[in-house]
Amino acid sequence: MKLKYTILYVKDVSKSLDFYQRAFNFKTKMLHQSGDYGELDSGNTTLSFSSLKLMTELGKSPKQARKDAPTFEIAFETTDVKQALDRAISAGAKLIQEVREEPWGQTTSYVSDIDDFLIEICSPIENQA
Repeated sequence: MKLKYTILYVKDVSKSLDFYQRAFNFKTKMLHQSGDYGELDSGNTTLSFSSLKLMTELGKSPKQARKDAPTFEIAFETTDVKQALDRAISAGAKLIQEVREEPWGQTTSYVSDIDDFLIEICSPIENQA
């Protein structure tokens, strides 16, 4: 078994795809003609987006993300956390945590996206066993 995809429920799928392209350099894999579902080419696991409207129509009762009370995070790994953080902020991400060296050998920073989802921007963990 493998993790195939993660779907974020957002107000506007097209705007979210555009943000992730500008902020993190991901490419759009597809956007359904309805505009209610889209995917990014983000490596082995697809990062997908579905509109809150569609999920409500499907009877799922979705909740909008809240940056003041996140329930999960998405992590993007890079070798240059500061550069990735600066790019994300200039694309409209909101700063949650500046770049910080962690005691376990990783550099981290946090932002929230345009839909208030929490995103960790991190380096690979050094000396990982």
